[in-house]
Amino acid sequence: MTIEHRRGVVALALVAAFMVFVDGTIVNLALAQLASHLHASRPELEWAVNAYTLTFAAVMLGAGALADTLGAKRAFVTGLVVFTASSAVCAVAGSMLVLNLARLAQGVGSALLLPSALILATAAASDEQSRHRLVGWWAAAGGVGMAAGPLLGGALVALADWRAVFAVNVVIGIPAIVWSLRSMPAVPRRDRRLDLAGMSTATVVIGGLVFALIEAPAQGWHSPAVLIAGALVVAGGIGFVLAERTAKAPLLPVRVYADRRFSGTAAQGALFNFAFYGLLFAMGLLFQQSRGLGPLASGLLFLPLTGLISAGTLSAAPLAQRLGRRTVLGIGQTALALTLLGVAWASTSSSLWPLVFALIPAGFSSGLLVSTMTSQSISTVEPTLHGAASAVFNTSRQVGAAIGVATFGPLLGAGGGFVTCLIVGAAATAAALAITFLMRQATVAKAQPVPDFPCHARG
Repeated sequence: MTIEHRRGVVALALVAAFMVFVDGTIVNLALAQLASHLHASRPELEWAVNAYTLTFAAVMLGAGALADTLGAKRAFVTGLVVFTASSAVCAVAGSMLVLNLARLAQGVGSALLLPSALILATAAASDEQSRHRLVGWWAAAGGVGMAAGPLLGGALVALADWRAVFAVNVVIGIPAIVWSLRSMPAVPRRDRRLDLAGMSTATVVIGGLVFALIEAPAQGWHSPAVLIAGALVVAGGIGFVLAERTAKAPLLPVRVYADRRFSGTAAQGALFNFAFYGLLFAMGLLFQQSRGLGPLASGLLFLPLTGLISAGTLSAAPLAQRLGRRTVLGIGQTALALTLLGVAWASTSSSLWPLVFALIPAGFSSGLLVSTMTSQSISTVEPTLHGAASAVFNTSRQVGAAIGVATFGPLLGAGGGFVTCLIVGAAATAAALAITFLMRQATVAKAQPVPDFPCHARG
């Protein structure tokens, strides 16, 4: 592979990571226009965010195996084509039904793009040090995309309208497809079985859960559709457990989720995304519908939150080396929980400045948490399981994000809705803090020597 090819592959992998994560947050600033232009109801707006998250989470579990089976280049190009084509459908959609169905397809494309982009980027590395550096760049590109989404979405909606939020993916995607087909080198495929039963049952569980949470407030918890969704969650959960027990290459190897530290970190990731993505959804509607601000002004007001995520991410590793990961998690979770309560208080002021200043520590602590949780999840398993651990951790985060949006949506319609949302988000963060404390206690207890008492030797 020539130097030019290497640079091109790395650049394309970074662009892909940016696009995947920016699309998870960019839509929040288009929600107000979707409500007016396409006459979208609150549940339909929730689906505009969650349809993408749902399929992204469901397919992500098996995305690494798909990339291995199809080959990284083929999986990347397939994902890019699906993502670009579905973005085009979103941009020309005349109804929320068409848009949300296309968002489902976008999530599938993103799940194919993400692991294959990482495989291609690391394959371009000339040595182990370069490989680690490329992984860091790839992760940073995704973090920048997540942080840039609200501002970029606000700017595009202000300069054009909500359709530009999706059309920009087409502008980037078509040249990327052409370059990939003509110049991207292939990476040898690995012989790996697909756990189709696990993937399909996981999709049923995640889809049924999100559907029930979004539709229950509007249709009622005893409505046939919601009851059927609940039954599918139970049946899918049972089917998933049975499928994973018998699969030769399960999506969730027992050694991954049997580790309590990993399971705890995955739960923390879900709780964080529950609060963070729920906050983005609620703030997008608060600024534009309740405060009457334009999309660009709203996007700029997100900067104290999203702009400091990168600063927190860069600070996480040095702090973890000095204080330990669990201490950093505890500090970040405490700061975020208190900050969310502060944002709730500041939102009751007629002035926006208290709210803007209250968001600053939320951004920094969020950056600390994302980076530290990611490294913590990987460190709990052996190197051969890093891929599976990463897939499970990211899936749990996406499920948490979907549940957060589905929960915050109905709360916004109630009295004192935004304040209630923030209190619920603070409670979720406090629950994550409790898990950190429990993990610390379990680690200390495990590390302490057990005295040998002869009288108890025989039980």
